[in-house]
Amino acid sequence: MAYPMKLAKWWSRVAAAVTGAVLALVVPAHAWAASNGVADLAVEAARRRSRGGFGFFGFGLLCCLFVVGGVILAIVLISRNRRRR
Repeated sequence: MAYPMKLAKWWSRVAAAVTGAVLALVVPAHAWAASNGVADLAVEAARRRSRGGFGFFGFGLLCCLFVVGGVILAIVLISRNRRRR
């Protein structure tokens, strides 16, 4: 079996395991939050939060930009390494 085929088979197994684990944790947590009144509490907290700090461009957006930049950097570095061969 060629190396890329082994890698693809391994990657698909890991992806399936991670997907199963995430769904096993997220679905019950969502059901609990929907039936427990936590959703109303979260909506109320979102309405009352202060608008200080970064304002509209909050920490979540800044973190998202760093993650997207990291992914783009990884793709560029991987594509450069493939061109050299």
